[in-house]
Amino acid sequence: MFKRALLVLAVTAGPAVGEDMTYSDCVAMVDRSPQTAERKSAAWQTHGGGAAAMHCHALALFGLKRYDEAARVLDALGRNRDVPPGGRASLFEQAGSAWLLASRPRDAVQSLSAALADSPGDQSALSDRARARGLLKDWKGAEADLNAVLLQDQNRADLLVLRASTRWAQNKKADAASDIVRALEVYPDYPPALLERGKMKYSAGDVGGASKDWQRAATSGQGETAAEAKRFLAEAKVAR
Repeated sequence: MFKRALLVLAVTAGPAVGEDMTYSDCVAMVDRSPQTAERKSAAWQTHGGGAAAMHCHALALFGLKRYDEAARVLDALGRNRDVPPGGRASLFEQAGSAWLLASRPRDAVQSLSAALADSPGDQSALSDRARARGLLKDWKGAEADLNAVLLQDQNRADLLVLRASTRWAQNKKADAASDIVRALEVYPDYPPALLERGKMKYSAGDVGGASKDWQRAATSGQGETAAEAKRFLAEAKVAR
């Protein structure tokens, strides 16, 4: 997630805490011990480590799942004059991703909008902003971002499913159904698409068809997708 900005920041690094400490060392330390990396990168900042020390600190905070703090550091770093203009969009994008993990979609939209101001059309930033806008129930804004990405790549099954969800929420049922059809053409038996199609069938009164889709999603899906499919299956059985 954060690797895209490392090379840019490495050239801005100030003196390290110890003579054997480098930016690369600090980043590598995050994987071994984010607690140690967090402490040393904080000390490095007080010794003139500049943007590189801040970024390593954000990495460490992220590794510790302190997403809110990591997002604040990354957003501040994106506004830091020590960072070359070419690196700011990536940093704002990283901040947006961290805000999403911190369940702060409104802040995510702000950071991701800053990323897109520097790098218009960036697919990752647009996709994340669409997710943030969806969490805020800004369906039109989410659909606009997804349209922009899908114009660049029509084969993103994950984003087709997400756009179907935003369109369904706006009562654009035919367009939503078309997105699911396309997603399943790109990725046959794609569990998130089956999950979403099941919701559509259930809404239309086709409980049997919905249950079949959810069963397939529960069997082939993983994580949240499988869990949600199982929950819908259980609710469908109760409704019967």
